[in-house]
Amino acid sequence: MSHPFPPSPSSPHATAAVTSPDSSQVTWPDAARQTAFEAWLAPLLGPHQLLPATLRPASADASFRRYLRIDSAAGGSRIVMDAPPDKENCKPFVQVQGLLAKAGLNVPQILAFDEPNGFMLLSDLGHQTLIELLNPEKPQDAYAWYQQATDVLLDWQKASQPGVLPAYDEALLRRELALFPDWYLAKHRGVTLDDSQQATLNSAFDAIVAHNLAAPQVYVHRDFMTRNLMAPVAPGAPLGVLDFQDAVYGPITYDIASLMRDAFISWEEEFVIDITVRYWEKARKAGLLGATSASGWGNDFGEFYRSVEWMGLQRHLKVAGIFARLTLRDGKPKYLADAPRFMHYIRTTTDRYRQLGPLLKMLDQIEGTEPVTGFAYGRM
Repeated sequence: MSHPFPPSPSSPHATAAVTSPDSSQVTWPDAARQTAFEAWLAPLLGPHQLLPATLRPASADASFRRYLRIDSAAGGSRIVMDAPPDKENCKPFVQVQGLLAKAGLNVPQILAFDEPNGFMLLSDLGHQTLIELLNPEKPQDAYAWYQQATDVLLDWQKASQPGVLPAYDEALLRRELALFPDWYLAKHRGVTLDDSQQATLNSAFDAIVAHNLAAPQVYVHRDFMTRNLMAPVAPGAPLGVLDFQDAVYGPITYDIASLMRDAFISWEEEFVIDITVRYWEKARKAGLLGATSASGWGNDFGEFYRSVEWMGLQRHLKVAGIFARLTLRDGKPKYLADAPRFMHYIRTTTDRYRQLGPLLKMLDQIEGTEPVTGFAYGRM
């Protein structure tokens, strides 16, 4: 999850004269890594007309990688990825970047890559993420942006081929779900589940995995949300796509659930359904759902929407665990501030389906919350 900083003076929207930021803004974990970086950057300065004194942070990241921005004398700026090879593997980024570019999506171009040291020079897609243009109080203003986002998603999914990306299979689904009891419940909440509670959790996880594995398979970005979509740099330009290195081949429901049940912004269900049904119509016409499939999703939006909810539940349980881990293990407490949003998503979905009722009751006991009211259209 990437989080760009405010526009720099070199932004096309800024009115101040271009200045050279103090390069001391960039700190290094040790002198050896700084030396390796400077040795890698030096031969790139001339060909790309880079201005080393302008090097500065570009975004924070939930992983161990970080992004820096550097200006070019030719105009504009470039992005430097700093991914320590003992903590981050850049090969998936390179592979998925190629797949996305081939599918016609607007992704950063790889201008230079030092694989042994984990340094990469990338084109800069701009300074403003899509979420910065959105206001939950004004869904009418967000409508066109979400239509663009779902079109980008469909272009990605239509390029799907099995056997290219890692499978989003049962083993991976269960590893992700385990983050919730291991990190959110045990370490964040300090809860030790008794045998009855563990049985409730196991039963819910079995149902979640079964529902999600039944979905048609496509390329999955795995963090397709408005903080990872860059606003167009010019009128009519496409949205940019970031943070794609964890892409897999799995349920078609995952990315639309990520987009509409965002980690950092929430919408009323009327808006969520409106965007989701239009996405479903386009996915059906593109042949991604299969009208004759056993699920019936190609003919019945209600079935598809229920499956999106079950997929979203898996993601929300996972992310609640990840946010707790980021706080407790990695010293990044800002993420856990959004945990209540995820718990609301989780409780709303578990309240809607009778099969998940025991899980909702258990979570209410742990969280000390009241039963969910509103939002759901009735239990199923």
